[in-house]
Amino acid sequence: MTRSRLTAFVLPLALAGFLLTAGGTTAQSRQPSQSPVDISPGAIRFDPTLPRLEVSYGHSDLDLEYIRKDAADSNGCGTRNHEETEEAVVRPGTGHVTLAGVRYELEQFHFHTPSEHRFAGRADPLEMHFVHRSAAGKLLVIGVPLRAGAASPVDRVLARLAPECGETVALADFDLNTLLPRDRGTLRYNGSLTTAPFTEGVQWFLMAERTVSPATIARFQGLFGDGNARSPQPLNGRRLTAVPQI
Repeated sequence: MTRSRLTAFVLPLALAGFLLTAGGTTAQSRQPSQSPVDISPGAIRFDPTLPRLEVSYGHSDLDLEYIRKDAADSNGCGTRNHEETEEAVVRPGTGHVTLAGVRYELEQFHFHTPSEHRFAGRADPLEMHFVHRSAAGKLLVIGVPLRAGAASPVDRVLARLAPECGETVALADFDLNTLLPRDRGTLRYNGSLTTAPFTEGVQWFLMAERTVSPATIARFQGLFGDGNARSPQPLNGRRLTAVPQI
């Protein structure tokens, strides 16, 4: 894959995305390796020799639930905390990734609006995070930006949102593999959780974007009117490495 094609991968149609105008948390962390970050083309290093991220996703029943961060608030069921989200919990053993011989089990995936990672200062309407954990407790997260376009399997996940302080939404026999883009090239960096306690040591793997219908975007943004995304954090000299699909 040529350098120009790689650039097209790491900055897909996100450059035509939406300017981030609201919803991000503004506080910058004093820790040096925080997430998310703003992806600048000039900061990207291309290295096709690094080990590929091997994805092994199968079928799973899903439980879509609203993740609360204001349980102590007597009015919490009617308000939105910027760290809350809709999270799909997968069945154990139904998905994992392998990197350099280490296996990371998929635990859940969730959504942010607008996208937490920016591309040359711009954000997509949504971003999907797949959270994996190794036997040693190390975290690996795949981030997939979502832009408005044709409906995709992601629309099925967000067709009916779980209410805060309400029942979960069950989805049967979902093909997890259909949620990821066909191009499994990645843009990698070391970062953190994007919600408290903002733990560092998280391996981030950003993939090319997918599309969702405008109706799905409107439905999710209607639930989180002020957004539920953290603002970009300083790179502090960290390396962004692009590894193409081979």
